[in-house]
Amino acid sequence: MADTRSPLPAHQTKHLDTLEYPFINSTFHLAQSSNGTSHGTALWLGAQLLSAYLAAELKDVHSKPKTETRPRAVELGSGIGLTALALASLGYDVLATDTCLCLQFSAPPRAGTVQVRELDWLVSSDMWNWSDQSSVTSPALSNEAPKANGIEDTLCPPFDLIVSSDTLYDESLIDPFFTTVQALCTQGRDSTSSIPTKYPLILIALERRDPALISTALARAPISLTQVPSKKLKKALDRSGIRWDGADWDGVEIWRGVGRL
Repeated sequence: MADTRSPLPAHQTKHLDTLEYPFINSTFHLAQSSNGTSHGTALWLGAQLLSAYLAAELKDVHSKPKTETRPRAVELGSGIGLTALALASLGYDVLATDTCLCLQFSAPPRAGTVQVRELDWLVSSDMWNWSDQSSVTSPALSNEAPKANGIEDTLCPPFDLIVSSDTLYDESLIDPFFTTVQALCTQGRDSTSSIPTKYPLILIALERRDPALISTALARAPISLTQVPSKKLKKALDRSGIRWDGADWDGVEIWRGVGRL
């Protein structure tokens, strides 16, 4: 049984429309829906473990001088926004992406920023439009550099970090997902430059509901992925104040790699 002082596992909160989710020194207010419209309208265990792992593993960027650029992250399949908000609270500028049916969160924390935009994995990357404030895969097809919108520039590649959770649950999504990851790894990087290229860290959280499907997905990955040991995930949960039994997150895994293609 989960400790009542820690966030409950996602499968125990599906019936709630609003979640108050404690994360380090912040509390996120997450809105979810149980109407079955989309996989991304509810909280899932993968996002919970991934956010705890990020808090434990990422270097603290709060101490960076204000004149220094914050690291940039992009999330694929942001859903109700837990991981994106967690990253922003850790000092990242985050581009949270999903389909228009799923993106329903706001109120980014103070340390970093969150921009929310649609990104359809079925749209070829040469048709992406980084200057559009609502959708990377908008009808206004262009690959122009982003323009200021009066408040802040739209986030665009290159990204330092690519994250995703609970997105590998249907075989039809496997190839579009990894094609999108591959494009995000390469866009914005100058292959002709003499300056060494910094490749993005990739973190993928998944729940092994269908072992054959997950094995197929990992075999199709265009990058080398390594599973994070369960003991390390348990330590991350403990450090985040999440006191769950092993049965509460059984089958949830995090895989990591570097986007060197």
